[in-house]
Amino acid sequence: MFKIPAIQSAKVIRITLAVLLLIDVQAVLAQEPSALNRSTLLSNKVELPSKNIDAKVIRVTFPPAFKTPWHTHEGPGPRYVVKGKLKIVEEGKVNIYSVGDVFWESGHLMSVENIGEDSAELIIFELVPAK
Repeated sequence: MFKIPAIQSAKVIRITLAVLLLIDVQAVLAQEPSALNRSTLLSNKVELPSKNIDAKVIRVTFPPAFKTPWHTHEGPGPRYVVKGKLKIVEEGKVNIYSVGDVFWESGHLMSVENIGEDSAELIIFELVPAK
């Protein structure tokens, strides 16, 4: 049986590790730094009823199959679907929104129904005259 002296084995292991580390360092250095990615999801011109506006951010969680009664909100604004699938009926129009969708709610009479199988989450950005 052929035996390799322990000193030579340790040297081979050190050299192998150094080469592997060098390869990893070069791979990391070769990666470009990540850049900021910015995109407009929704744009809507708004005529505000007052100089003083109370801007609210509200998270709403809808259980499966939940449907709101007809209602209005204090003010208009963008809405962002975080989770699930929602059916929105507003001003006689029916729209379906899913994860990542952004839409503008007018503040008029509306209803919302969770038509997905799991709970749904909606972020409401509401612009309301300050009291």
